[in-house]
Amino acid sequence: MPLTVKALQKTGPDQPFRVTTIERRDPRPDDVVIDIAAAGICHSDIHTIRNEWGEAHFPLTVGHEIAGVVSAVGAEVTDWKIGDRVGVGCMVNSCGTCLECRAGQEQNCLEGNVGTYNATDVDGTITQGGYAEKVVVNERFVCRIPEEIAFDAAAPLLCAGITTYAPLRRWGAGEQVDGRAKKVAVLGLGGLGHMGVQIAAAMGAEVTVLSRSLKKEQDALALGAARVLATTEEDFFRTHRGEFDLILNTISADIPVDRYLGLLAPRGVMAVVGLPPEKQPLGFGALIGGGKVLAGSNIGGIAETQEMLDFCAEHGLAAKIETIGVDEADAAYDRVVAGDMHFRAVIDTATFADAPAQ
Repeated sequence: MPLTVKALQKTGPDQPFRVTTIERRDPRPDDVVIDIAAAGICHSDIHTIRNEWGEAHFPLTVGHEIAGVVSAVGAEVTDWKIGDRVGVGCMVNSCGTCLECRAGQEQNCLEGNVGTYNATDVDGTITQGGYAEKVVVNERFVCRIPEEIAFDAAAPLLCAGITTYAPLRRWGAGEQVDGRAKKVAVLGLGGLGHMGVQIAAAMGAEVTVLSRSLKKEQDALALGAARVLATTEEDFFRTHRGEFDLILNTISADIPVDRYLGLLAPRGVMAVVGLPPEKQPLGFGALIGGGKVLAGSNIGGIAETQEMLDFCAEHGLAAKIETIGVDEADAAYDRVVAGDMHFRAVIDTATFADAPAQ
């Protein structure tokens, strides 16, 4: 039988969240049922449900930073048992057979992966996300949350953690350059950036935070940054030209990309994980001069996500969060957009118990 659970839902981009009930599918033999303990709020949730990335499928429940406990398993499930601490990230299915899936890069599935929400599932229904009491997920898309990380601090790792870990690992943030630590700049200190700083520092990089002001300097230093630079300073781009080996760009807004590429040393890399709604201008000369690389990165595969969770547990890393109730989601969205969240909002799903469904 399908499961009826409470969830936060919007009926349109300009509508408030409401507590209602949604149906989760009747668990299949290879499914895992998870009682959700915490659900992180990602900027992607906001872009999606506000129609900033195209028309969303309403009514819609978003959320792809999910942490909780296995409460039931299908007859064919072998890797998970009731009581396991688990998480689910940005995707809940893929073809499993294409070159990318077989390489552990399910996010790049050549048939198209199935997003945790606002996507067409294998049965033709629209996926509904993790702002809810329970979720039903194919066993292949579940990760183990180490005991060292609390559920609320772990939830954002399922998106913000892997989104920053994957490019830092791919482009060798922990490698040496001429006998010194690699100089990594993290552009933006928000939900993504604060994880990027922690992970890059734990990898052994010398980390600089680039921000419009020094308002978050103490936060950045506490997270492991060596320094913070204000990009609005006079002659900033000339003063720091050619200074960094790797820039992790977490900004989801317009920036002068060419000028930031000028901050890279020859053969340096800018890895982009922030996705502004508008197209960004770029002159190829900024890449050709110095043989620089402008790379995109989209989350990571399931195995790499598990690797990230284990890395965070080993190094004592976790998201820095503000826990909210289900009745505070709209206000949290506004604070995220305003840059006023410190650093990630996480919904305590236990608060569904006192929220009547409409």
